[in-house]
Amino acid sequence: MVLFTLRRLIQSLFVLLAVSVVVFFAVYAVGDPIELLVSPEASAEARAATIARLGLDQPIWEQYFTFLWNALHGDLGNSFVHGIPAIELILQRMPATFELVVVAIGLTVIFGIPLGLVAGLYRDRALGRGIMGSSVLGFSLPNFWQGMMLILLFAVWLGWLPASGRGDTVSVFGVRLSILTADGWSHLIMPALNLALANIALVLRLTATGVSEAQNQEYVKFARAKGVKPGRIVRRHILRNILIPVVTVVGMEFGSLIAYSTITETVFAWPGMGKLLIDSVYQLDRPVVVAYVMLVTLIFVIVNFIVDIMYAALDPRVQLVNPSH
Repeated sequence: MVLFTLRRLIQSLFVLLAVSVVVFFAVYAVGDPIELLVSPEASAEARAATIARLGLDQPIWEQYFTFLWNALHGDLGNSFVHGIPAIELILQRMPATFELVVVAIGLTVIFGIPLGLVAGLYRDRALGRGIMGSSVLGFSLPNFWQGMMLILLFAVWLGWLPASGRGDTVSVFGVRLSILTADGWSHLIMPALNLALANIALVLRLTATGVSEAQNQEYVKFARAKGVKPGRIVRRHILRNILIPVVTVVGMEFGSLIAYSTITETVFAWPGMGKLLIDSVYQLDRPVVVAYVMLVTLIFVIVNFIVDIMYAALDPRVQLVNPSH
């Protein structure tokens, strides 16, 4: 376990370093934020002072090493637009994004696994075929169009749910949360559903495939021959053995949803990190973009580590270190 942890930590550091190089040079090579930050009527002296204050007068490689040194001390730079630390600006938006992602993952598990289980157990019947056929829509519909249709149906035509915003929030240990208020839930449910639909379809099909394969395994046939009740076979033999790939996908999708919730947050005007990223790209706010990508990469690394640990908990046959070690 110790060797596994050390190896993963070293791998994670190399991943973060590689991402920092690619993202920094890619972002800093595009556009000129000075054109947006300095008025065209400003004097040459004022323009030069702004360039020097932001460190943009240095060669790009020198800017990168300055960024890297500061990042090692927990400083990812100040926002060009807002004038506050980029990481502080992102952390202010993080609770909103985490609420959205956690509810979306919850919907994925609540609907994806049971529906996949039913589709796998009844794959040759109309019910199973209908569920599998319907799941294709989850992959086929563009996320932005899907969100607009949800707004049109539930906000415009039916008037049941608000179309945008986060709603009322309450403070818990200094963190503003909307998930604890009824108005917050009314604002949250549509964007969370929009974010979850594709993942529900993915988990559904993965579960159904696993159930279909597990039913033909020898240990399941042996359990049936012993007269074990069907419900127990499903719970103890089928569901337990298909949970490993499902946990992997759900874990990976948790990180993906945090990284790629930008479309949903933009469509529903949800004030999370994704919307901040889009705004920062438009404003060429480079430190915020780089800090966002670095933070999301760190989240991916942590999620992958947790998934590996859960592997071992679900299946003792999974080894954390190579036998040669």
